[in-house]
Amino acid sequence: MTRDELEQFLNETLEPTRYQDYGPNGLQIEGKDEIQKIAFAVSATKDSIAQAVKEKADALIVHHGLFWRFHGTRTITGPFAKRVVPLIRHDINLFGYHLPLDGHLQYGNAAGLAHALGMENIEPFALEKGSYLGVKGELPNSQSSKDFAKTLEKVLSHCVLHACPESNGSIQSLGIITGGANSKWTMALDDGLDAYITGEMSEHDWNEARESELHMFAGGHHATEVFGVQNLQKLIASKFDVQTIYINSENPA
Repeated sequence: MTRDELEQFLNETLEPTRYQDYGPNGLQIEGKDEIQKIAFAVSATKDSIAQAVKEKADALIVHHGLFWRFHGTRTITGPFAKRVVPLIRHDINLFGYHLPLDGHLQYGNAAGLAHALGMENIEPFALEKGSYLGVKGELPNSQSSKDFAKTLEKVLSHCVLHACPESNGSIQSLGIITGGANSKWTMALDDGLDAYITGEMSEHDWNEARESELHMFAGGHHATEVFGVQNLQKLIASKFDVQTIYINSENPA
């Protein structure tokens, strides 16, 4: 396939223009026109880019790209150069999709985690600035918070922080926004859900969530966001005659 065909397919699938994001979604670094091999990773890091180069990938598709508004104007030096220069030197296309790959109801991170947990009645969750950031749904049967925490750790292959209310009630309804959405737990509370899952947790969110009688779980920013790019990999491999590889970078955060 061509770069333009891949870009069109990704944009039509993920609809990035619906989101007010923290940086550009879509093609971030332009490489070769013809694409025969695509690498997928959660983040465009020095390590994932080096592996894409080693695998002779023509494109790298990630959830966390290279350009963010909070970074402002940056020179291509130091650690940033170690990411940008190899992509340009080896003519590799870089595609990044942030919020569109968090909240997508079919291929997104939150939806992927919900399906991995066996949740039912999955629907959009957490409307903000005209787009949904995650999903909500129900477990087939209510579980104790202790049992659910163990299940979540197994699904994510990552340790889980649990802000547990003193009442320690059972869990059946959940809201999910992956990554660094620790402050969004109040949306789950407003929807009357039993629990909220995200990637990170702050000290004050731990206290306030449990004092509000909401179970809050943080399973790691990276660990909760592997699902979207893996779903995209399966989708693209099923529709196009290209090779695909997943780069599983280590990240305990």
